[in-house]
Amino acid sequence: MQKASKTMSIFCRPVPASIRVLFYLLKPLIPRKLQLSLRRKRGHYLLSANHCVWPIDPESAVKPRGWPGWPENRKFAFILTHDVERIKGISRIEKIIELERKLGFKSSFYFVGNDYSIPEGLHTNLIRQGFEVGVHGLHHDGMLFATKSIFRRHAKGINERLRQWNAVGFRAPSMHQNLEWIHELNISYDSSTFDTDPFEPQPDALKAIFPQWIVSQKRESAYVELPYTLSQDFTLFILLGFKGIEIWMKKLDWIAEHGGM
Repeated sequence: MQKASKTMSIFCRPVPASIRVLFYLLKPLIPRKLQLSLRRKRGHYLLSANHCVWPIDPESAVKPRGWPGWPENRKFAFILTHDVERIKGISRIEKIIELERKLGFKSSFYFVGNDYSIPEGLHTNLIRQGFEVGVHGLHHDGMLFATKSIFRRHAKGINERLRQWNAVGFRAPSMHQNLEWIHELNISYDSSTFDTDPFEPQPDALKAIFPQWIVSQKRESAYVELPYTLSQDFTLFILLGFKGIEIWMKKLDWIAEHGGM
């Protein structure tokens, strides 16, 4: 096996928390084209360095201890989710639900609590049609887990949005996570992790294609963790430049074969 170059090793290391915080503080000052150029360069290094664990990490097929299988002896589970990160995303919701309705799907939409105005009645209308609404943080700024005090301050607002929207699910912005801190949210499930995704700023994966039961250290609370298992469209098409969905299809077949989600 060849040794990775010094440049390769820099690009492949997980981004330290302090550097992530600094990046998000400076991000508004960095031109969007430059951001994408740097992320694409890093993405292609990571693609080469992680070919053994992406898009498929064989270890993530290990079933959780005591796994009972899916209800009604179903072979696998299929979940659709959408993160609505900007006001532009709201304008596209109607087209998405119309497409899903034709195909017989009902998905979950995660909204950022305080970054944009949400049309009155949108959440109620989605729920009435059988879709789900979840919370995607208060601000999509990458700062939620910067410090414990920041997280606790945001947690109060997130819990209020959960109550207002009658929601039970959460997904952290930018897939940052601290599964122990998340116990402070009034949720039934979280979806801030993935089975394998070295392209995320916090790439420590859950290494599972199954739901995980997350119990707090003091065993006072618990929630279900639902990792996403298909590569994000932004990563696949924008950062890595793939033109087709062959990677998705290959991963779908593999997940179904192993009875995952």
